[in-house]
Amino acid sequence: MANEKIGSLEEEALKRKERLAALKQKTQESNQNNQQQNDTLPKPKFRSYKPQDESLKENILDEAKPGDIISEVQEQLDASKTKFTVEELEIGNLAPRKPDWDLKRNVAKKLEKLERRTQKSIAELIRKRLEPNQDDLPQITE
Repeated sequence: MANEKIGSLEEEALKRKERLAALKQKTQESNQNNQQQNDTLPKPKFRSYKPQDESLKENILDEAKPGDIISEVQEQLDASKTKFTVEELEIGNLAPRKPDWDLKRNVAKKLEKLERRTQKSIAELIRKRLEPNQDDLPQITE
């Protein structure tokens, strides 16, 4: 029985090797096909953008010199060393916002409408209470 298992394992190993070899050959063929397709693609042409016309050559800017770049970088480094005073900073801008600040901002308009409606309805209720006592109104206001 052990010999049968070994024989079947060897057969499976041979089958696996054949499948791997077939897969390897297939990938090599597809790579060759891709290479052939890449060979048929047009090659990019690199062009010089220097003008050939004499009238355009006159308007060409001078090429940058290394000394110019070094001085510019040095100026920027010197400018970055300046100290800022604390008076320019606002503490309100430094404080973190609450997590629900955007929700409050979006709901603010709706709350304004509701507040107006609430005030109108309160005024209406007060008028209704005062209507039966219309003749006693001067006593209520005193």
